[in-house]
Amino acid sequence: MAVVSSPLAAKALPPIERRVTLDGTAYSDTGQGEPLVVIHGVGMRLDAWAPQIGTLSRTHRVIAVDMPGHGRSAALPGGSDLTAFVAWLGRFLDALSLDRVNLAGHSMGALITGGAVSTFPKRIRRVALLNGVHRRDTAARSAVLERAASIASTGIDIDGPVKRWFADDAASALARELTREWLSLMDVGAYATAYSAFAGGDATYADRWSEVTCPALFLTGSDDPNSTPAMAQTMAALAPRGYVRIIDGHRHMVNLTAPDEVNRLLLEWLQLPEVPA
Repeated sequence: MAVVSSPLAAKALPPIERRVTLDGTAYSDTGQGEPLVVIHGVGMRLDAWAPQIGTLSRTHRVIAVDMPGHGRSAALPGGSDLTAFVAWLGRFLDALSLDRVNLAGHSMGALITGGAVSTFPKRIRRVALLNGVHRRDTAARSAVLERAASIASTGIDIDGPVKRWFADDAASALARELTREWLSLMDVGAYATAYSAFAGGDATYADRWSEVTCPALFLTGSDDPNSTPAMAQTMAALAPRGYVRIIDGHRHMVNLTAPDEVNRLLLEWLQLPEVPA
């Protein structure tokens, strides 16, 4: 089970009240209107969506969820793959009696989002992938699998993700420190399970985008070295109603480093008709 306390976040971000389902999934539920479920990435927690919750909850019911083994959510069994995380999301929607939702995910959350719209498409109104990966090349795949395999023996690498995810600029300083804190609070076993699912899941649902008929946003940073603009463009080209938005000058954690632009693009996406005119 992940550690709950997050001192820096408590000072830097507005407090987010959590509820917990009977099977141990923690979530926040803010606002009213059409539901939007948001899923964070590996090593993070629902607090990473704070800039989006504050804005999008003015027009929508925003449900942010702690991924298994993160924040206050119970972990999945060790060795769980991406399909197990997608099944977990389905159970979470059932627990909240959510028949149809808008679904947005960041990084690992984007992989879960892609799996969900492929597995239970009738439950998804619109889908958005922020900094999602798609069929890594050989070098990138080898690197991420090597990182996943090393967690059990070396623990959680904090410096590596921070260097990959952020530029070394003053504007990103708080986001970098929050990311460091959230990673440091992770349970090693839960992190290893999620990261392994992330490392091995980039092709699991990669061939299913042609079946996704709802509006599909693929958003990333121009300088993200792992969830690249090329990946976003490839997925968008495969999805019948897919489209790309690239945030110039940003890397992996765009929801924290470019919150106003991300919020604008998500509101644009949420206004798209579910059925083509």
